[in-house]
Parts: sequence; C-alpha cells; structure tokens
Amino acid sequence: MAKATDTRRGPSVDSTALEEFRGAVRGGVIAEGDPGYDEARKVYNAMIDKRPALIAKCADAGDVITSLKFGRDHGLDVAVRGGSHNGAGFGSVEGGLVIDLSPIRWVRVDPDVRTAHVGGGSVLGDLDHAAHAFGLGTPAGIVSTTGVGGLTLGGGHGYLTRKYGLTIDNLLGADVLLADGSLVKANDKENEDLFWALRGGGGNFGVVTSFTYRLHPAGTVVLGITLWPIDQAGEVLRWYREFLPSAPEDLYGFFAFLIVPPAPPFPPEIHLKNMCGVVWCYTGDPDKHEEAFAPVRKAGKVAFEFVAPMPYPALQSMFDGLYPPGLQWYWRGDFFDRIPDEAIDAHLEYGSRVPTMHSTMHLYPVDGAPHRIDKDETAWSYRKAVWSGVFAGVDPDPANAEKIKDWSTRYEEALRPHSMGGAYQNFMMEEGQERVRATYGDNYDRLAKVKAKYDPDNVFHVNQNIKPAT
Repeated sequence: MAKATDTRRGPSVDSTALEEFRGAVRGGVIAEGDPGYDEARKVYNAMIDKRPALIAKCADAGDVITSLKFGRDHGLDVAVRGGSHNGAGFGSVEGGLVIDLSPIRWVRVDPDVRTAHVGGGSVLGDLDHAAHAFGLGTPAGIVSTTGVGGLTLGGGHGYLTRKYGLTIDNLLGADVLLADGSLVKANDKENEDLFWALRGGGGNFGVVTSFTYRLHPAGTVVLGITLWPIDQAGEVLRWYREFLPSAPEDLYGFFAFLIVPPAPPFPPEIHLKNMCGVVWCYTGDPDKHEEAFAPVRKAGKVAFEFVAPMPYPALQSMFDGLYPPGLQWYWRGDFFDRIPDEAIDAHLEYGSRVPTMHSTMHLYPVDGAPHRIDKDETAWSYRKAVWSGVFAGVDPDPANAEKIKDWSTRYEEALRPHSMGGAYQNFMMEEGQERVRATYGDNYDRLAKVKAKYDPDNVFHVNQNIKPAT
C-alpha cells in the first residue's frame, strides 16, 4: 500500500500503522486514494479544497481517543469536524488527520428539567426537532444543517437570543476529550476554568463529544419578513437602529441587504431585485403578533410583508434550501454597539450593489439577555455589542470567487472603523493572530493560560488559534 500522505504536505504513515488504525476505529478511516475520499473530504464551503491524509469517522469517544493518539504519535496536524460549516475551513487540514464527529449524532431531551444532552456531531436541526416535541428550544443559529459543536464553542446566536441569551449562556456542561486522550467534564462545578473557556473560546481546548443545554418554551413562533426598496435603505436603517434596541425582547429582527430569491413567498415582481429588509421572529403570544409588528409598518414604504405563525424548527430551517452545501463562501464579521450615520453611508455604498443572488449582509441582534451577563463571565467578551454583523459573499460558481471575496472584504473594511474592534469568531476567515486577539479582547490572556493548562502543546491549532501562555 502506498504511503498515506504526500511527504511534501506532512509526515507519512506506513501501511502497517494505517491498517492498525483502521482496525481500531469503529466508525472507519478513509485515506487519500480510498473510494469515497473526495466526498468525505468535502466541507460546506466549496471554496475550501483541502486534502487531509486521513479522515477518522468517529462513532464514539473511544474512536476520538484512538484518533488523537494516532495523530500525536505520527506527528499529524489534527482538525476536528462537526457540521463542517466553518467558513475558514478549519474542519479540515491539508495533509493531516480529520477527526470527524458526524457519527456522534444523537439528542436526549429531559422535558421535566428542560435540558437536552446532545452528541458532538449533531446539527442544529437534530436539537430543534427533538426539543420541539416538548415545545422547547434554545438559541442557536439560523441554518439547521450547522453543527452544534462549532456554533456553540464560538458563542452562538439566533432568533431566540434577545430573549434567552447566546447559545453559550444556555450551555450547562460538556464532555471534553483533551489532547492527551483523557476525558473530563466541564461545568460550573467541575473544571470551571475549562467551562469558562469553552463558552466562546472555540475548539482550542479539546474535542467536545457531548453538550448539555438549557431549554426554553419555543413551540410556535411568528415569522415576519419585511422588505423595502433599496432607495429607502438609509431611512430604514436609521429607523431600525433606534427601534430594535428599544423593542420588547420577544421581538427579534435581523437587518439584511439582499437580492430577493426567485421563490415563494416572494412575488415575481420583486424577484432578483436588490432590496433591504428585516427578518423577524416574535416569541410572545401568537395572538398578539399584530401589536408587535405594528411599529414596523410605519418604517418607510413597505414593498413586501409576510407574517405567519410556524413551528420553531420550520423557522430554523427556512434558509436551508437557499444555502445548501457546496456554495462558494467568503465572509467577514464585526461587532457593533451603534450604527452612526457614517456607517450607514458605507452600508448604502456596498449594500446597494450585492454582487450575487446568494450574497448578503446581516446585522444580528445580540442585545437583551446577553447584556445581563458580564464580559468576564464567559470567553465571549463583547457583551455590550448590540449587533453581530456578517458580510457574506456567496455564489455557486467558482468563477465568481474573487468577486464575492472582494465585495465582502471591502464592505467589512469600510465598516470596521465603526465597529467595536473584534468579530464573532464563527464569522472570521483566516485573518491573522492580531484579529484573533481583538476578538477576545481582555479575555485573551486568561484564555491563553487555560490553553496552556489543557493543551500546552497546541495540538488543537487548526482553528482561530489561542496560543498557550508561556
């Protein structure tokens, strides 16, 4: 058998060691050159084209322990993959070992205490579906195919955030496999420093094989979509910046620049038009949603409105069809505590020329409940942020990769002077160590000390890396 890696890209693994590894991993090991390798190495962002030497499909914690030992013994860079949505492609690694958690996919809900225990390879749709059977849910993203692991460890926000907090604010505990193969529990009573770091510090500290979340009432919510002509964007943004932070926490709404998809519920006359809009979620009494949405109808001349009650999982999966795996993605992010007129000018410049139908800019609210937690209580340090912004260039055609990258980069750079200085790490590409430091602000040095304790050799470095303190 040929070597498992190209020596130009990483250490080689002899055939005997590889066969022993295959026999020890219940979920299976896929090597470069094996049938199914190209499918197995794919990630959500088709702009990422890494060729790992080995992909370990881990069926349980035992497989993860075996894989970590194999990677350490053979000097392989290790990447950890959950749902594979990471925009920068950190769910894969060139010439190294991918620990693929996707087989560890299960959810157990305890409706009496309103908790969910979730396997580390699960996706948001798994959690949403299982919890919804009991009329429950937790804040987590807006695309149901996103992995719970990456989203949670980065902080996590979604439609329920203003009312119930960030995803990490609802994380009660985690089972973590460290670089040396030992299993530890992290919660508010065990390994508290690790638990603190996991809540926003990314995949820097270990492999999380299970999460425990607090759940909240989230049975039927009311979706709202409001669109305005692009020439009203300045007026609408000025209204939105004042209205949203003062709105009841039952009303969530993210602002967007977009090109209207040619699909329901949008009428043909606005298909493929560049517009601005807000996607709303109302978590109060569905019978009172008209009162909640009344102020929205006073903002500009509304071109399109859609309001409908729906099960929370249906809202969570609403964008899945628009954003399937395999599109080209390049995104940047920033936190904002205000939207001054100068920022609105920059938004109008770039938001009025969205380059492709899938590309967009979103301002996600992270005020309300997240503001009731101090910045040093979790690794997420931007507790005074009001919006988490993302500038996402997206398109199915690789020929448009540079165009969408250029638009996203220029847009974010134009807004950065009006930002708080850092970004949601799940909205970052590979942007350098200075940018990582800015993301964690005053918490970075504390995170580096936790890193030195739990991963002193920086085994988990294929991420927005926090280097161990020396």
